[in-house]
Amino acid sequence: MKPVFLFFVFTMLCSCITKNVNSFEVKLDGSLQQELPISVNLDQLDLGPIGSKQEMVLLKEGDGNLVKVPFQWDKEGEEKFWFVHNPRETRTYHIEFQDELPNVNTAVGYRETEGKLQLLLGKNPVTSYQFKTQYPPKGIDSIYGKSGYVHPLITPKGDTLTRIQPPDHYHHYGIWGPWTRTKIEDRSVDFWNLGEGQGTVLFKEFGTMAAGDVFASLVAYQEHLDFGAEAENSIALNEKLELRLWSSKSKNRYVLDYTSTFNSPLESGLLFEAYRYGGGIGMRFTERWHKDNCKVLTSEGNDRLTADGSNARWCIVSGESADGKGTSGILFLSHPENRMHPEPMRVWPIYSNGGRGDMFFEFCPIRYEPWQIESRKEYQLKYRMIVFDGELGPEEAESYWQLFAHQPWTIVVND
Repeated sequence: MKPVFLFFVFTMLCSCITKNVNSFEVKLDGSLQQELPISVNLDQLDLGPIGSKQEMVLLKEGDGNLVKVPFQWDKEGEEKFWFVHNPRETRTYHIEFQDELPNVNTAVGYRETEGKLQLLLGKNPVTSYQFKTQYPPKGIDSIYGKSGYVHPLITPKGDTLTRIQPPDHYHHYGIWGPWTRTKIEDRSVDFWNLGEGQGTVLFKEFGTMAAGDVFASLVAYQEHLDFGAEAENSIALNEKLELRLWSSKSKNRYVLDYTSTFNSPLESGLLFEAYRYGGGIGMRFTERWHKDNCKVLTSEGNDRLTADGSNARWCIVSGESADGKGTSGILFLSHPENRMHPEPMRVWPIYSNGGRGDMFFEFCPIRYEPWQIESRKEYQLKYRMIVFDGELGPEEAESYWQLFAHQPWTIVVND
C-alpha cells in the first residue's frame, strides 16, 4: 500500500504545482476607467517549463468566482500575450494550465474576398485592405489604378466613412500614405499624385496574419515605385504596413491600429521635402460629408476653421450619420514616438472643392520640415483610430490617447 500512497501524494503535489502557477495584478496610472488591451511579457512571470500538451488558461476574479478571460499570443518580437482589461471589473488575474485544449475562438478574424482582405468583428467586416489593383472608371486614364490601401472603413452600425477615386481627385484612395514631394539624388519623384506618372505605391505580398479572441491583424508589404529610375533602382522604399483590429464589447466603437515601418534600399537614400501632403496617415471621407454636416476638434482645441496646419496629439473628425439621425466619426491618435509629434495636420478648409467643403484629413510629419531617409535605415510611424457612432468628446479622446501613448499599466506578480 505504501508505494500506492506515495504515488497518490506525488500526483496531488504535481497538480498543485501545475494549477495556480501564477497570479498577477494590473495597476493603472491615474484614474483611467476605459477598457483597454493589456500585454504581458512572459519574462515578467515565473511560469516554469510549459509542456507541449498543456494549455495556459487566464482567469479573473469576479463575484467570488474565477472566470475565464480570452487572451491571445503575440510572438512578434517579444513573446507575450494580450487580453482586454476592464478596470471597473477586476485587477487580479490567475494563470493555470490544463491538459485539454480549449476551443479556438475568433471574435476578431479575417477573410479574403474579391481582391480584399477583410478584418472582421464577429462575422461583420469593418475594414478591408485592397491588395488587387483597382482601376478607375471607364474613360479615365489607367495610370490611376492602385492597390495597397484601406477601404471601406465601416462604423459599428454600418456607415461607410472612406471614399476612393472621387472625380475631383482620382488618386485619393480611402486611407493611405504615399509620400508626395521627394528627391532621389537630383530628380523629383511624386508617389502621391498618380496623374504625374512619376511613381506609385503598390501591394507586393502578405506577411504574418492573426485571428483570435483579442485581435485580428495583417501585415502587408508595399513597394514605392520610381518610374524614372533604372530597373535595379525602381524600388525607392520598402514598406511594412500592419493593421490590427482589437476586439470590443462596445456596440458603438472599435479600435484599429495602423503602423507603417519603412526603409530605402537606395544607396543615396531619399529626401522627403517639406510639403502640406505626404506620408503619415491620410483619409478621404465619404461624399455625404460637407461643410454643413462635418466638424473637427483637435487636442489643442482647434476646429474645422483653424485645424489645418496646426499640430495635435489627436483629432476627432465626425459628421452626420447616413440615416440623418445621429453622428459617426473617427478619433485619430498620433504616437509620441512619431516624427514631429504632436504632428502637423492637413485638414481641408471649409471652402474646399468649390465651396462644398468635402472632408480630407492627414497627419503629415513632413509638413514643415524635410526628412532625410538614410539608406537601409528603418523608420516607423504609429497611429490608432477609434471608429465610433454617437458622440465622443475631448475628455474621452484624451483618455484614449493616454492609453495609446504611454501604456499606463504595471504588471505586479503576486507571491
